[in-house]
Amino acid sequence: MMDAATLRARCAAKIAARKVGHFQDRPWLYEAFLTVPREHFVPDVVWWPVQDDTGLFPVLDRTAAPDPWLKAVYDPRTPLITQIADGAVRPEDGPTDRADFTSSISCAAVVVDMLHHLDPQEPDRVLEIGTGTGYSAALLSHRVRADQVVTVEISPELADHADRKLHDMGVRPLVVTGDGEQGWAARAPYDRVLSTVAVRRVPQAWLDQTTAGGTILTPLDTPFGHEALLRLVTDGKGGAEGNLVTGVSFMKTRAQRPPRPYAELGWPTWTEYRVTVRDGTQRIWAPRE
Repeated sequence: MMDAATLRARCAAKIAARKVGHFQDRPWLYEAFLTVPREHFVPDVVWWPVQDDTGLFPVLDRTAAPDPWLKAVYDPRTPLITQIADGAVRPEDGPTDRADFTSSISCAAVVVDMLHHLDPQEPDRVLEIGTGTGYSAALLSHRVRADQVVTVEISPELADHADRKLHDMGVRPLVVTGDGEQGWAARAPYDRVLSTVAVRRVPQAWLDQTTAGGTILTPLDTPFGHEALLRLVTDGKGGAEGNLVTGVSFMKTRAQRPPRPYAELGWPTWTEYRVTVRDGTQRIWAPRE
């Protein structure tokens, strides 16, 4: 069996070496990444997210092949699929051609990027939407007190897994089984809200439950064929302003899976976009209202 700590350090080094490596100005995040065992949170059987030559998504089984499983856990650019079709397909059933992924552990590099942009501070109260495996909640609890973290997961099976894994480590944030689009008003207000699921429209509950000057970070569906990471600063009155910080790819909340017209969602129409290319730099923009 390979040494997990060594693979974790190698993964951290690869993330730090990127031009946008986000460990440099977040030393707490680097420490948390090296301290929290990612493998502790990954289920023993998961799907690899790329189809093989037979058109199936292979499974990685920790018991049958521990080394490939652990290598995959610490591949900095690859997520591992933990749920398909809201649990209707089981990883124990083996490889599948079903591509309707509904939960995963995000690749390590993206987890680091998101926590960098969230930038939680030690006194903050944090709400996480989409607990998944519990890994991000563990990293957050390394930065702020665990009892200041609330994490909401719509799937009871996933919530139970995360709660058990967190408790096994002696980390006890509040794990709630519920619809994350509603937030968790009982512990509001929050200083930071992190969503690990994408939305087409930011739920009003997140805005209402965040303090003035607080941060909401969420993947947002865009007309460009993938999601973008949206960082908002709230005004404490149910509104917020912000910007898109990077491209990402995430599964959507259950309620927001059905497509909606982008004009209805507040995006300009395609004819209103402009593209300029100058000195090798491309810029896509839309006129302000």
